[in-house]
Amino acid sequence: MQQSLSLSDYMPEAANCGDCREKISKGMSAIPGVSGIEVTRNSVSWQGSDRPKAAVLKLLEEMKDRHHHRIWSVQGMDCPSCAKGIEKAIERQSGVHSGRITFARERLSVDFDPAEISQEQIKDVVTGLGYSLGEISARGDQPSAAVSNSCCASSVAATGCSGAKQSGADQHSHGQADEATDKTGSIIPGLLSDPAWRKVVSTGLVLLIAAVMAELLPVYFEGQERLFYSVAALFGLLPILKNTFRSVRFGQYFGIQTLMSVAAIGALVIGEALEASMVLFLFLIGEALEKQAASKAREGISLLLNLQPRKARLVHQGKGGVTEGHSHEVSAESLLVGDVIEVRPGERLPADGEILGELAILDESALTGESMPRNRESGETAFAGALVLERLARFRVTSEAGDNTLDRIVRMIEESEAHKAPVARFIDRFSNVYTPAMMLISLLVAVVPPLLFGGDWISWIYKSLTLLIISCPCALVISVPAAVTSSLAAAARSGLLIKGGAALEALSRAKTIAFDKTGTLTEGRPQITDLVVTRGDETELLALVASVERGSSHPLAKALVSYVEGRKITIPTVEDAQTIAGKAATGRVGQRNVVVGSPKYSASVLAASPEVVHQLAELEEAGKTVVVVTVDEQLCGLIALRDEPRAAALPVIGELSALGLKTVMLTGDNARTAKALGLELGLTVRAELLPQDKLTEIQQLSLDGSVVMVGDGINDAPALKIAEVGIAMGGGTDVALEAADIALMENRLEALPALLRRARATMANIHQNVALALGLKGLFLVTTLLGMTGLWMAVVADTGATVLVTLNALRLLNHRA
Repeated sequence: MQQSLSLSDYMPEAANCGDCREKISKGMSAIPGVSGIEVTRNSVSWQGSDRPKAAVLKLLEEMKDRHHHRIWSVQGMDCPSCAKGIEKAIERQSGVHSGRITFARERLSVDFDPAEISQEQIKDVVTGLGYSLGEISARGDQPSAAVSNSCCASSVAATGCSGAKQSGADQHSHGQADEATDKTGSIIPGLLSDPAWRKVVSTGLVLLIAAVMAELLPVYFEGQERLFYSVAALFGLLPILKNTFRSVRFGQYFGIQTLMSVAAIGALVIGEALEASMVLFLFLIGEALEKQAASKAREGISLLLNLQPRKARLVHQGKGGVTEGHSHEVSAESLLVGDVIEVRPGERLPADGEILGELAILDESALTGESMPRNRESGETAFAGALVLERLARFRVTSEAGDNTLDRIVRMIEESEAHKAPVARFIDRFSNVYTPAMMLISLLVAVVPPLLFGGDWISWIYKSLTLLIISCPCALVISVPAAVTSSLAAAARSGLLIKGGAALEALSRAKTIAFDKTGTLTEGRPQITDLVVTRGDETELLALVASVERGSSHPLAKALVSYVEGRKITIPTVEDAQTIAGKAATGRVGQRNVVVGSPKYSASVLAASPEVVHQLAELEEAGKTVVVVTVDEQLCGLIALRDEPRAAALPVIGELSALGLKTVMLTGDNARTAKALGLELGLTVRAELLPQDKLTEIQQLSLDGSVVMVGDGINDAPALKIAEVGIAMGGGTDVALEAADIALMENRLEALPALLRRARATMANIHQNVALALGLKGLFLVTTLLGMTGLWMAVVADTGATVLVTLNALRLLNHRA
């Protein structure tokens, strides 16, 4: 028997923390008598008695005491390297279980033990690195915060900032402050409103003054050129040097600040003051451009965040829940399930809701990618963020605050950065070794040739400094997250929710795609086509069937109950109702034991009635699903149902085959019915499978390569979990959506081929980025050692590679799969 506990009652933090849910699952697995563990956002469940309940409660209580969660907005990150640096610094602190940056939303989420470290100590680490933190409200809004430093480029001496920005509801990415001023035609004020460009302008002005004094007024300042350029270099260097010391203090020894500081100081020491000042100026220009490119990658996420209105119009409800005519404005987060709201034309839904009235005309393109407005009828569900067109519409709220469709999309995007693609994890490990190794090589280049081969010290130190700048790993580090973030944002706008780069990478190399049948390849709305009564009365038989099937979420059960209710037949009360997964539904009605089961489950009863077996075979040959009804172990009848295949199923299977994928249907339905559908759609069939049998089949299929599972029901959840990539249909159960790696917002099979093409395009883009980053570095490594590349060109090459990689990744925002 299944036991469950609500996480909201015992550990609500776990609802938004995947790490905590994994730890709960691991802890429960060590408790004797606990099996079949399932930990979701809302509950924990297990198979067995309630005896282990006390141990489970103790585990939750201990975890709640030791795992506190806090979320802040972080201002000042220019690139994923900044985010990575903050994560490392946070996780080095004693008492921190995990620290995770969502670069796309500029958020820091920390899981910590308050007995060992306080919130203020965590904040001190982040602010000590030169960033500023903002509080996150209940809605997740970010208030404006003080401007602060970035990791990549420091600020002007007056403000101490460069990569930071002001945060707010309308300003989620770098560089957006320029938009308003650009529209007025004032270019300079527009540039100066961005801290990074202010730094570029101020450093440029100091460099210009130095050049004028050194080059244009040599009569007055003869021989002082080096001094002027040194002052200009120090003006740009000192804030960067300040950031270097901050980073080193928290264990970040080999960041871009360290490389630039060493290179600039080295250039000054060997007398190359002009080059030192120009290197810093070009570096700041590159960082400002990189910051703007990174903000473009965030735009897809920002658009989603801006879809949900902050206010709603609540319709007054009188006694008995009858809605009255007038309404008033309330905060969207105050809405409760069951509230009635009205949305005017041109406004967006503040919550998921059931449509009231005859019709609502909705534009859901921002959520599902469907370009045409949809006519939604009474009783249908509409998504939060959908735009109401033409006429006022009323809705009954069906989602709790913070858990509507838009919230789930944003949550999946936030969690996606925890699910890094294997190539991203490899690059992270590689970069940890690469940068210190390159610094060591640069040192050897500076000292070995002069000491062992009599080379010129100044010449080889210059080459060493050039090599140091070229070795900056920014382009390499950003190559994967920039592509993944762009692809996830574009996919979300098309109604495809992907939990991370790992799912994209696995999907790109998929060899087999396995489908559930009911509700996935078929409409999921089976209709009763035949009724064979062998004992008793037809009406009584249907009443007994509906009594044991009522309450089940299986499509066949719903169809049977709906059919009986449609015939106005009274459904009696059932006792001891149970569902035997993939086999039967049983219960006691009065003094009679009723079983509604599959032909395979009822084989012993059928064996005594060859004539009925023949009728059953004929129905199954026609592609119909047949259930056998027995009362007190006596055969009473057969009920045949037919679930029509989706109109899109055949062309989608054809497209997937054209993409080189093997297609398989895994179903618990009988072999004859499944074979008939398989022949119609052109795919391989595995039938009469229990949920555990589907797991075996997926493991067998995985021997030939990566397997993707597509399903929608509770019984599909284990298969979705064990497959390398699980895809849940949008109309599926919450359990299936929780278990899946990807969810299709719209219940449309047509999205699958586009999803496959998007995954492959993303991985191709990542490979291009990595090749570009490493290729340019390899090229300039050779030219530097040959004396063909100077410090200026090294900065241009390094910054150019970063910008090119980012711009290449941004192409995925407009990719048409």
